[in-house]
Amino acid sequence: MSAQTASVAVIGGGLGGLAAACVSAARGHAVTLYDKNPWIGGKAAVLHEDGFRFDMGPTILTVPRVLERIFSEAGRNLSDYLDLVRLDPQWRCFFDDGSRIDLQEDIAAMADAMDRFAPGTKAGEGYRQFQALSENLHNISNRFFFWKPVEDLFDTINIRANMNPGTLRDVLSLRMGSSVAGTIRSKVKDERLAQMLDHFTQYVGSSPYGSPAVLCAIAHMQAAEGVWYPMGGTRAVVEALIKLAGELGVIFRPETDVQSIHIESGAATGIVTSNRDVARYDSIVSNMDSIRTYQELVGGDVGEHYARKDFEPACSGVVLYLGLKQRYDHLLHHDFVFSRDPEEEFDFIYRKGEPAPDPTCYIAAPAVTDASVAPEGGEALYVLVHTPYLRPHHDWSQMFPAYRQVILDKLKRTAGMEDIESRIVVERHLTPQDIHDRYKVLNGAIYGLASHGKFMGAFKPGNRSRQVQGLYLAGGAAHPGPGMPMVMMSGWIAADALDADVKAATMRKVS
Repeated sequence: MSAQTASVAVIGGGLGGLAAACVSAARGHAVTLYDKNPWIGGKAAVLHEDGFRFDMGPTILTVPRVLERIFSEAGRNLSDYLDLVRLDPQWRCFFDDGSRIDLQEDIAAMADAMDRFAPGTKAGEGYRQFQALSENLHNISNRFFFWKPVEDLFDTINIRANMNPGTLRDVLSLRMGSSVAGTIRSKVKDERLAQMLDHFTQYVGSSPYGSPAVLCAIAHMQAAEGVWYPMGGTRAVVEALIKLAGELGVIFRPETDVQSIHIESGAATGIVTSNRDVARYDSIVSNMDSIRTYQELVGGDVGEHYARKDFEPACSGVVLYLGLKQRYDHLLHHDFVFSRDPEEEFDFIYRKGEPAPDPTCYIAAPAVTDASVAPEGGEALYVLVHTPYLRPHHDWSQMFPAYRQVILDKLKRTAGMEDIESRIVVERHLTPQDIHDRYKVLNGAIYGLASHGKFMGAFKPGNRSRQVQGLYLAGGAAHPGPGMPMVMMSGWIAADALDADVKAATMRKVS
């Protein structure tokens, strides 16, 4: 092993862990990936039953250049591993008053559609203004937040080097102190259209009323770079990364639960598995939830430090996997069935900590794009409703049957799916408790940590640990946050920081 090659353990084989493993191996390091589950891919798992195939976790892929960058690290072309289909319209939206509108990729076409949908409100012009703001926030995010290990504002801006009018203008443009919901409603006055735009924050499992305005950047990212479907489903992304990792020599250790990180003199030196095996490594990347990593795998004063920070988990959810004998022709690949009152909905989920009485339902109906997901004429319907993260009094074994009916009634009432129960031939589900138990996330949170706080809500624990030398963090509960592209970017950042540190240590030894 050369002086600049490190032995690397990756804990957790979700998309962030796989990205970190691929990039680290492409940079020449010896990588072993551990996962407690029998499958690799974390929440991007797959369910096969009676001829139906369901993606169990994420279903919307945006910003494919993140994947392209990971594959280019190894001199590979993404197109040789994955067949991506661009979806436009991106979503179909169903509102409680019976109205519908499709979210189109082209900003001018979408603005015209908004004017027809809400005449006399100047919604189209408001949308153009919103997208211009979103583009500026996206550009600032590219300069200060993306592709670098960040924990707080001081990591984003070198005050001494960057204290110039341009940087100050960018900081002011972040609209600190403003929320996503307030920013949207300052531009788009129709409440239904504002509700549609609010839901970009649901990629990060947070309330638009409590999230910082910088997250409006997601709207431009999606308009500019599209919504994509990997043929074979989201699972195909995992399979592509597994194939690349295997070609690069990554060793996989599924069904191996890591119980702790071994630390000597403040530095990570190895891992201890649940069967008490000890393996020494030069560096460690944890794709486990960052707070649980510090509290459960590191422990001690460091774990207590992060417990005192009082990070809030993002929301959880109930997922229904419904194999339908007959698909609904009026559904697009992606659909949102919106609640009657977004303020009521988000108040229940994020403030009261209880399931919303009239929730928004996200639907994936992939058979329109990929007929292989279901028997002929059928549909592998995926229905996600956001719920609060787990509270001590939540018993989802008791709560689920009644809430399942709330969800199905919502689909019947608002999405034109009145006969859905008669079409179901296969049914499975996940509750927040299931999600907590399967994925080692914090209190069942699907999206890591909430992005709440109008000033600093966008910041997550950094990818290079400040507390433990040689420990790096990836995944939705680390910078830059949740959502498929951000999670994979977190893995790239963790691997890049690790590689930079190994090279710096080698240079110190040489000099």
